[in-house]
Amino acid sequence: MTLRSVADVVQAITDAAAGNARTLVGLAGSPGSGKSTLAADVVAALGPRAALLPMDGFHLPQATLRSLGRRERMGAPDTFDVPAFAAMLDALRNRGTTVRAPGFDREVEEAVPDAIVIGPEHDVVVVEGNYLLLDRDGWEAVAAHFDLTFFLELEAGVRLERLIHRHERFGKSPDAARAWALGPDEANARVIEATIDRATHRIRLD
Repeated sequence: MTLRSVADVVQAITDAAAGNARTLVGLAGSPGSGKSTLAADVVAALGPRAALLPMDGFHLPQATLRSLGRRERMGAPDTFDVPAFAAMLDALRNRGTTVRAPGFDREVEEAVPDAIVIGPEHDVVVVEGNYLLLDRDGWEAVAAHFDLTFFLELEAGVRLERLIHRHERFGKSPDAARAWALGPDEANARVIEATIDRATHRIRLD
């Protein structure tokens, strides 16, 4: 099913959450597709019952990426702490405890420990990220935690321009921003787009 508005997404989550102690929602999509904005809008529309958990807080530290020779591929599937991410989702199944999760500072491209607090009052947790539906390299342990999943689609040209502007906003030169968007980001997008059929719903916003 393809959804066309924030209201459609909120209704699908509300329906799926009925009767559940806690519902974990996965929102996936390629870099620049607007996942973060949509996830924030959905959580705001759901109100105090909902919490937002971005996947970005589980990026491996810069020092680790450099030691592994992966710094120039930051954002690829093997540049995240997947076991820690899966363990966090597992912990969120217990609604009776407060869980603290890392955020992410895009200015310095590092995780911020304990920046996100998810408490017993939150019966819906919206998780957004690129590889939530990936079924290999340990990511299958992540995908298995979700009760409901969405994939946000966006026309490739629009997505690319958004991505370039975002890289520029966080300090890259125009040439470096375009090179990164067309290089590592586009390679990752091809991996992510291949997971679209695993989503419960597709989203194409009007």
